[in-house]
Amino acid sequence: MRTNSSDVSRTKVAVASLVGTTIEFYDFYIYGIAAALVFKTVFFPTLDPVTGTIAAFATFAVGFVSRPLGAIVFGHFGDRIGRKAMLVASLLTMGVATVFIGLLPTYSSIGIAAPIALCVLRFAQGFGLGGEWGGAALLATEYAPPGRRGLFGALPQLGSAPGFLLSNGIFLFLSMMLSEAQFLDWGWRIPFLLSAVLIIFGLYIRLTIAETPVFQKVIEKEQQSKAPMVDVLRSDFLQVVLGGLSTAITYVLFFTTGTFGLSYGVDTLGLSRPHMLALTMVAVIAMGVSTLLCGMLSDRYGRSRVIMISAAVAAIWAMFFFPLLDTRNPLIIALAMSATLAIMGGVYGPMGAYLPELFRPNVRYTGAALAYSLGGIFGGALAPIIATDMAARYGSHSIGWYIAGMAVLSIVSVAILHSRMPKSFAEETAPAPAPSAPRQVAAMTRTT
Repeated sequence: MRTNSSDVSRTKVAVASLVGTTIEFYDFYIYGIAAALVFKTVFFPTLDPVTGTIAAFATFAVGFVSRPLGAIVFGHFGDRIGRKAMLVASLLTMGVATVFIGLLPTYSSIGIAAPIALCVLRFAQGFGLGGEWGGAALLATEYAPPGRRGLFGALPQLGSAPGFLLSNGIFLFLSMMLSEAQFLDWGWRIPFLLSAVLIIFGLYIRLTIAETPVFQKVIEKEQQSKAPMVDVLRSDFLQVVLGGLSTAITYVLFFTTGTFGLSYGVDTLGLSRPHMLALTMVAVIAMGVSTLLCGMLSDRYGRSRVIMISAAVAAIWAMFFFPLLDTRNPLIIALAMSATLAIMGGVYGPMGAYLPELFRPNVRYTGAALAYSLGGIFGGALAPIIATDMAARYGSHSIGWYIAGMAVLSIVSVAILHSRMPKSFAEETAPAPAPSAPRQVAAMTRTT
């Protein structure tokens, strides 16, 4: 029997959005942790420590480069045949790549073929995540009741916190239970292989969800775009680029803290791996709380306002972050990392609804997924590499200027996009003409 969207409870939709992105982010984050702690040794053993770290982070960046391609492919079919099928396909793509990384021979076994295969699998990971986020965000926001789109849109974003806690927790447990030799030999593989169990659970949840009511209306009216990528770039190119720039600061804050910060704490500050993993987990809890809270606040005060205020705070706070880390005081480090990721949640939470709201329903999957993926390139792909290089050249304090600059870029992007929202989230499918002055004022009122 076919399930109608009207028969699906919003609780089940919320669970499906949260569980799916939790699994996807778990897969993505275990790679980031392994890149910071393991890959420079097992895949790049012939390089010096700094170069090896940069090489490991370069493979990490490959996943962000492939995200836009995943967004284009999954977005095309998501806007043509529906959101649900692409959610299942993206979960399988990412999960299979993750499990294969756990089975991959190391440099000592197959030589240069090992890092090449690692890059290929990382590319597949990013390809899957490029389609995952857009589908999950649309599942949540297109089912959301009136006035609560920010809350529902924050649920896919919230999945990043439990995904990171789960990945970090497993690495922490293994670091405590295994010797260094055991961990480098085979222990690091366990988190990747465990992904298979999570994938089965995620597929079960997602296969019980019907198509979203917003896209069902598009199908009923036969208003699907024949070429979503062409249409979105022709009519909404500015929204795609500026949407990506507006969200880039979230990646910079997160991966400067959770990936580069982890490597920095172990290799430069001399703290133990379990210690830094535990401190990072505390900070991610703060991020999760902030993500949900700020998503809710965006329903009350407007997405643009919450994002811009949070980015402004990030620009100021950036100057204090690394000086606080350099104290080597565990309590101060925990507070500094927690504050940084809480600020990140102030932008990240509202983004779950903000990016889908930039696009019309028949190109929304492609547009939102592509903007989100570009944000990953602008911020996440380069953040650990830039931070590593700047710290080596000018000292860790210089990284604050990079973070502040990306925060200002986010503020400017959101300010430009402020009056470019479609008139209706659920119904408008044709490109809107340039609004008159009164309509622009009305649009600005709705988005704030």
